[in-house]
Amino acid sequence: MQKLSIIRFKPKPDYFDDFAANLTAFNDTKHRVFHLMRSGDELHAIVIREANILEQDAADGVNWLDGQRHLLQEFDADNKHTIPLSGDLLYSSV
Repeated sequence: MQKLSIIRFKPKPDYFDDFAANLTAFNDTKHRVFHLMRSGDELHAIVIREANILEQDAADGVNWLDGQRHLLQEFDADNKHTIPLSGDLLYSSV
């Protein structure tokens, strides 16, 4: 089973391009499908990966994010720097 994750980020305006480049470079080191979408002042990372690597992959992402938080705005007190959503991928035409 594959998992699809969508993670929302809100880079600080002065660091938008830097964070997008850093996020892309980080994901180039992984063996999974990765897309990056801009929506207004937010970035949405869309990731497809095998279910058996989701937990470790998410932990690696949080560790990486610890060094990037200074480039991001917080969404709110509960979500902090990301709003993640993950679930089972039911269909893909790719």
